[in-house]
Amino acid sequence: MKILFIGGTGTISSAITRQLADSEHELWLLNRGNRKNETPEGVHQLTVDINDEPAVLRCLEGMTFDVVCDFIVFTTQQLERDYRLFKDRTRQYVFISSASAYHKPARGYVITEGTTLANPHWQYSRDKIACEEMLMHWYRENGFPVTIVRPSHTYCERSVPVGLHGTKGSWQVLKRMMEGKPVLVHGDGSSLWTMTWNEDFARGFIGLLGNPHAIGEAFQIMSDESLTWDQIYESVAAALGVTLKPYHVSSEFLQAVAPAEYDVEGNLTGDKSVTVVFDCSKLKRTVPGFQAHVRYEEGVRRCVAYLMDHPECQVEDPEFDAWCDRVIASLEAAKRACLAK
Repeated sequence: MKILFIGGTGTISSAITRQLADSEHELWLLNRGNRKNETPEGVHQLTVDINDEPAVLRCLEGMTFDVVCDFIVFTTQQLERDYRLFKDRTRQYVFISSASAYHKPARGYVITEGTTLANPHWQYSRDKIACEEMLMHWYRENGFPVTIVRPSHTYCERSVPVGLHGTKGSWQVLKRMMEGKPVLVHGDGSSLWTMTWNEDFARGFIGLLGNPHAIGEAFQIMSDESLTWDQIYESVAAALGVTLKPYHVSSEFLQAVAPAEYDVEGNLTGDKSVTVVFDCSKLKRTVPGFQAHVRYEEGVRRCVAYLMDHPECQVEDPEFDAWCDRVIASLEAAKRACLAK
């Protein structure tokens, strides 16, 4: 197959790019070329900004593809641009949506592709829902060959995934662990969550490309492993060789006191604070043999090893660190006040 990726170098797409580069398929990446040094040998590059539609049209002149996947569409305006660009250039268009689009909280904790889409807490999710609705309208009315993919929390070695962090990533959370400081864990740490290693995700994703059973359908791609948030943080601490000191705080309180730039309402109330268990039976029927292999404890060891070997990834966030200390101090003061006679 001749495949075009818009993007192709992010957390999710980089693993897919590497696996396709080792296959018989012809892969093209269309992006600004900021990570050309990370592009595998044999992958073709179109260096252009997807937002510059006239320039993209010039780059694509005379080209058609079996599959087009856009990893960086977030709004209906961007989607309409893609429709103009690719409606006559591809036999399959793959849209990356999000599992955060599912209703929060859903009526049941087991999530399938048929679970209602509705998220009043996160604009990002509502925009993804609007894109899905527009795509399915085009599929029904015009036969536009869409496939929708809904990832959840997919990660790679570049960053350790946690529930709550500041604007500079998760390193400061790890630093608190290594310094023996308490770490904020939303809720009581017992809600369930799913982490998926990006190379596992890639295998399921590739199985949908050029697959006639995937046209006009939506699929979620996740690991079958469900972990509590306490287990997730304990795995990080174990990989660091330290003892976890969890400090449990309700998501409602964190939302009320967090700076707006932490987007706690979206990231926690609208996503991570709600127990979900994903049923990927539909994907396994469509992509026989798919199975995620990397457990979180193994994946997070890889992440920690990578971060320790790459000091440039160890970005400190003193503002987030100070905010965590203030939250804990305030709650401890409230405890003392309630116990005072």
